[in-house]
Amino acid sequence: MKISRFEDIEAWQEARKLVKMLYEVINKSQKIRKDFRLVNQIQDAADSSMSNIAEGFARRGNREFVQFLFISKSSAAEVQSHLYVAFDREYISQDEFNMIYNQAEVVSKLDSGFIKYLNSQLNKLK
Repeated sequence: MKISRFEDIEAWQEARKLVKMLYEVINKSQKIRKDFRLVNQIQDAADSSMSNIAEGFARRGNREFVQFLFISKSSAAEVQSHLYVAFDREYISQDEFNMIYNQAEVVSKLDSGFIKYLNSQLNKLK
């Protein structure tokens, strides 16, 4: 399948699901919403994961795109780390933790796969 818009990228689609899941859990938890710093950090990380895929695609160069995909992957890991804080403070349940953590892992793996693909395309040009 040819990718003509960032919305066509599977990693972006899955990152969008991650953002939606996270916001839904935050919106239903009074406890976590009171921790403004944590909420801002975890939302920013999830948003960053999704946004960096779109921004990298818009650059139209594989080298730059790879850099943005690494940022997306790093932001997904940041979400996972912040989830431990939310769970340890009993802001979220084990099921919520697992659901969001696993979705962040999906995004990370898709980012990695796309990075490998783009790097292989760059190596063909050498």
